[in-house]
Amino acid sequence: MHQEHLQHAGPGPGLHDLTDAVQAAVARSGVRTGLCHLFLHHTSAGLLITENADPSVHRDLLRWLDRLAPADRHAYEHDTEGPDDMPAHLKAVLGGCTLTVPVTGGRCDLGTWQGIYLAEFRRLPQRRRITVSVSGSAD
Repeated sequence: MHQEHLQHAGPGPGLHDLTDAVQAAVARSGVRTGLCHLFLHHTSAGLLITENADPSVHRDLLRWLDRLAPADRHAYEHDTEGPDDMPAHLKAVLGGCTLTVPVTGGRCDLGTWQGIYLAEFRRLPQRRRITVSVSGSAD
């Protein structure tokens, strides 16, 4: 088992591509066949696998999430950290804080158009920590 932590300090809301950083962690693990598990240590951001070629997919996804959980301070009881906090928690629940991806040939076995993303839902830049655990065989 190989485990390491990724730190991400993004510029603010949006989908931030972690694919290269995760692939590098898998390469450092020496695992050729197995699983790569990611865990995000936060409750107002999420992890997802989505389209990595057409940026309009990201824009549409974020607009859809904004409609589901609008930043309206008066709509939520939990509002002490600002109008974007509770909507960020709701969006994070939809995305989740974990991902598991198969490792094949020493790389995350993603589909042609798939990328691994940190979905940041807070307006101000945040520091995010992701644990990457890689298990399997080095065959």
